[in-house]
Amino acid sequence: MPKYIAMDLGLKRIGLAYSPDGSLATPLPAVMRKNRNQAASEVQKALNEWQAEVFVVGIPMSDPTTQAEMRRRVAHFLGLLDFEGEVCFQDEDDSSLEAEEMMKGDIRYKRDGRIDSLAAKIILERYLSSLK
Repeated sequence: MPKYIAMDLGLKRIGLAYSPDGSLATPLPAVMRKNRNQAASEVQKALNEWQAEVFVVGIPMSDPTTQAEMRRRVAHFLGLLDFEGEVCFQDEDDSSLEAEEMMKGDIRYKRDGRIDSLAAKIILERYLSSLK
């Protein structure tokens, strides 16, 4: 079974999640984005550290305008990475809202990346269940 990393690409934070075998998805610490190169470097580090073979990238599917813009942004970001494995796209619609719902009542809403990585976990879970 391949190892998976999922990414929820945002302008301020990049959520990441990992699955060692396609069964269980776990959120990883989010990348706080200072600039493109720093963000790409940190995502690259996670891909290497976790020995990911499949990189699942969240893309909004419901709005064609947003989808085209995000695909352009994602393509640019992927161009900054040195990843030899398979890149797959997964619908990320409402994953952040779902993540926020899961975090409700969790002390206080902080912009520390937990929601972003929870969204990445949801994206990864959606992708893995689509394989079954």
